Amino acid sequence: MGQARALNWLLYVGLMVLILGWLGWGMKLSLTGRFFVAGLAVGSLYALGGIGMVVLYRATGVLNLSAGAAGAAGAMTAWQLVEWGTWPPLAWLACIAVATVITLAYGRLIAPHLAWRDTVVKAVATLGFALIILGLVSWLWIDDPRSISLPTDKMRFEFLGLKVTVTRLIVFLASVALVVGIWLFLAKTKVGLQMRSLANDRDLSALIGIPILRVETIAWGIAGVIAGFTGLMFADLIRLEATVITFMVIPSVAAAVCGRLESLALVLLGGLSMGVIEAMLTLSPTFKGARPIAPFVIAALVLLWSQRGTRLTFGGRD
Repeated sequence: MGQARALNWLLYVGLMVLILGWLGWGMKLSLTGRFFVAGLAVGSLYALGGIGMVVLYRATGVLNLSAGAAGAAGAMTAWQLVEWGTWPPLAWLACIAVATVITLAYGRLIAPHLAWRDTVVKAVATLGFALIILGLVSWLWIDDPRSISLPTDKMRFEFLGLKVTVTRLIVFLASVALVVGIWLFLAKTKVGLQMRSLANDRDLSALIGIPILRVETIAWGIAGVIAGFTGLMFADLIRLEATVITFMVIPSVAAAVCGRLESLALVLLGGLSMGVIEAMLTLSPTFKGARPIAPFVIAALVLLWSQRGTRLTFGGRD
């Protein structure tokens, strides 16, 4: 197992060097560096979304496709509050709060009624919920150009000759810190142990007295906080548009697939790789049109490689 893991890492590093070298061949180092840094920021957002999905899936068995919509609702709320003259930090907190409330509402009011349904049914239900939220947000805020800015957007530092905004650094560090923090939470706390138990066997966990609703509520709350933060950062770094933020969930699913819905570290690595390759493809006149499908190609290749020689199945009774 150790040799196989080392081989996988060696293969990954080699492929990334080859791909990035090929895409950046003949370009100025400053130009490729700029796209690389931008890709890390976008990839961090994909990873954040994927981490929220994996945490929730491991605790509840629900692949939450409504995370992007909850983040979009929070981001639009933050923008509106700033427009009304609210102190910006309160508006940013409101973004996280709105996304958390929306996510918790689904987790407590709808998800328990689907607890014993197939994994696909539960995922499709969250997609329907996402479309409802998107419809309400689009009704409340018509499709006009909007933007959110953070004070850290104007703060820059130089790294290897490249100017990097503090906002991008925050997003990257947040994704890394979240992986470490959630790993410690799952490994060292009682609630984390209960979440791991639910992930292994929900029926047995109920029999031994684990408070399933309380544990699942905590998991939904964590997912909501991550969705709100990701939505706010996406609105600042990419685009403040409800539809765009809502469907950010798609590359996040691809990042989660890279981790096989289990490993947070692999989700982070997958998300970062997707963001970097997607950004670097912009430099290629031939392949820049393939940018939107890059995350799914990467996820498919990772899944095929990791499942070589085995049969791919869904978890649980599905």
